[in-house]
Amino acid sequence: MTEIDFIDRTFVNFRDHPFSDGQGHGFRWVDLKAFRFPQDSQDPDLLAAVVAHEQFRDDYAGGGVDPDGSRHGPYWLHAVKPDEYQSVSKVETALVLEEWANQYGCLPDSLEDALKETLLTAVESASRIYRLRDLGSGAFHDWGGVHRDFHEFVAIDDDRQVLTLLVAADD
Repeated sequence: MTEIDFIDRTFVNFRDHPFSDGQGHGFRWVDLKAFRFPQDSQDPDLLAAVVAHEQFRDDYAGGGVDPDGSRHGPYWLHAVKPDEYQSVSKVETALVLEEWANQYGCLPDSLEDALKETLLTAVESASRIYRLRDLGSGAFHDWGGVHRDFHEFVAIDDDRQVLTLLVAADD
């Protein structure tokens, strides 16, 4: 199996960027986890490697990474399989993320800049992108409905040999 090495995590919290109306527009955030992968790795192997990685065991609801965990976002870990990721274009990915980010109105400049530097840079530099399809409520773990929105993408950058797990959600 292909091995990937965790590099770092970037977290953008909407509450850290004041909106003109003084509201943070809910508990929304973006989480990016970057991994280095070996040259000539194949996409199915990379998707399997990220799903198997310890950093993938994250409920994205404040619990953080649990090495022995059984949850991933709103889903039971066992429900998330590499073949649940579907290839998407950069344009489609950017559109989904921009609509999600702007769903309550215009973003403050500081937040827009932070999202461009992190999220949109990862999308733009990707060679290929995969999106985790909606697995449905049947795959939810015991409190999996806590996220109103949950968007997950895997961006693969062949030039840098970096895979980025992108999660944009709320809780």
